[in-house]
Amino acid sequence: MQIDEYILAIESSCDETSVAIVKNGEAILSNIVASQIKSHQRFGGVVPEVASRHHVEQITICLEEALEEAGIAPEELTAVAVTYGPGLVGALLIGLSAAKAFAWAHGLPLIPVNHMAGHIYAARLTQPLKFPLMALLVSGGHTELVYMVEDGSYQIIGETRDDAAGEAYDKVGRVLGLPYPSGKEIDRLAHEGEDIFHFPRAMIKEDNFDFSFSGLKSAFINLVHNAQQRDEELDSKDLAASFQASVIEVLVTKTLRACQNYPVYQLIIAGGVAANQGLRDAMQQTLEEQMPDLTLIIPPLRLCGDNAAMIGAAAHVELRKQHTAAMDLNAEPSAAFQREVV
Repeated sequence: MQIDEYILAIESSCDETSVAIVKNGEAILSNIVASQIKSHQRFGGVVPEVASRHHVEQITICLEEALEEAGIAPEELTAVAVTYGPGLVGALLIGLSAAKAFAWAHGLPLIPVNHMAGHIYAARLTQPLKFPLMALLVSGGHTELVYMVEDGSYQIIGETRDDAAGEAYDKVGRVLGLPYPSGKEIDRLAHEGEDIFHFPRAMIKEDNFDFSFSGLKSAFINLVHNAQQRDEELDSKDLAASFQASVIEVLVTKTLRACQNYPVYQLIIAGGVAANQGLRDAMQQTLEEQMPDLTLIIPPLRLCGDNAAMIGAAAHVELRKQHTAAMDLNAEPSAAFQREVV
């Protein structure tokens, strides 16, 4: 008879304080998320010190709510999981401190989880994973293609050489005068405009799986600034559509090429930018036309952003591999998967 596993997971890598209870790595019993977006909007981006202070205020509240909503007592838990990196060091330390204190107080093993692994395993909360598979991770700080031959095995085969896709969205949004975070609004505007500016598609023809969005960002900013100097008004909808068309074409083209070069059964798109409807639609259409046998998995919108349920799903794998940590576990703000050696 199999004994059910209950993992309490904590995520605090950036500007979301989240605690979840996940059963057997696939069922969400609770997933409490305290967002800080309104606090950071006035600054046009995340302020690390502000984020850390909010985590201090919210972490115990979220923990109590997660246990109550799940109907689970501490003595019923199997383990405590926590994000140790990558992320803002101050924010990570708040989650780590709470996780270690809770694990020590209740005699539970502590499981360290890589934040990006969490984003990938958000897909497991949707349907079972079949290996080998490819994952496109797109967020504010990361854009990378990760090849997985089995559970818990991560190999970066391509990544951005400068700005991440989400980072470019936020910088472009600032130029357009949109509130932070601006990805959702750019996506909405893009569906109402046309790609009339034809921004560059950086590295799209290069024989690798790397990305670059810095040139696109610069081309966008220069176009807008030059128009302002000439007192010329540009349509925000067309600007958004042109910018997004470039980002999506590069992401889809590189990802498709990677899936054609590696033996994979599934493609996962994860991270905050995975919520972008333009990207979702384009990838779905492209795969239906060129790789119809490949299964596309994109987590629901509520699991695309930072949340603790995805950390609990990834922790299930780490626990099975007996990857636990001692109480001296520290934050690794620059934690990264291994890059494939070519």
